[in-house]
Amino acid sequence: MPLRGKPINAEKKRIDQLLQNEEICTIISALGANFDTEFNVNALKFGKVIILADADQDGAHIRSILLTFFFRYMKELIAQGHLYIGMPPLFKVEKKDVVKYAYDDSDLDKIIEDVGRNYKLQRYKGLGEMNPEQLWDTTLNPETRCLTRVTIEDAAAADRLITTLMGENVDARKAYIYQYANFNRKDEVEKKGYLNV
Repeated sequence: MPLRGKPINAEKKRIDQLLQNEEICTIISALGANFDTEFNVNALKFGKVIILADADQDGAHIRSILLTFFFRYMKELIAQGHLYIGMPPLFKVEKKDVVKYAYDDSDLDKIIEDVGRNYKLQRYKGLGEMNPEQLWDTTLNPETRCLTRVTIEDAAAADRLITTLMGENVDARKAYIYQYANFNRKDEVEKKGYLNV
């Protein structure tokens, strides 16, 4: 089910505001299990609910917004193991008739080591850059896709983190980011031969 743009942040809105948002209403309707105190995990129309977004900062933000909504208003969806994140590849490595996809930097390093020199490297910035066959093979096909199940190991810690990162307190969010973000991480793709080697 495609969503248009970024959904509303459930952490900063009241229920009546959420219900005025077309994307949120579409999600509630599509899943068929209501929401908030009326949510009934047994009424779900699907065994798996998969969040699929670009593997960039905007995609991460969209995933965070959706995870916040599901955590606040459909927590049993997570607790019962129905919520997943689809993992789109970041890179495609091609050499002659060999095509391999890398989902992170360590995957990429292993693939490059395996294929040797004279490969072509494509970096994906979004799902829209893939042709339909690539999107099916890497992200949609149940036989080949990579999914991560969303779990709640510690509901209280998850609650605090969502409040910190998605709530109204800007100072708390900044403090968390400055404490845990790695601002010095360099993008090593060009050294690995971005586009062509």
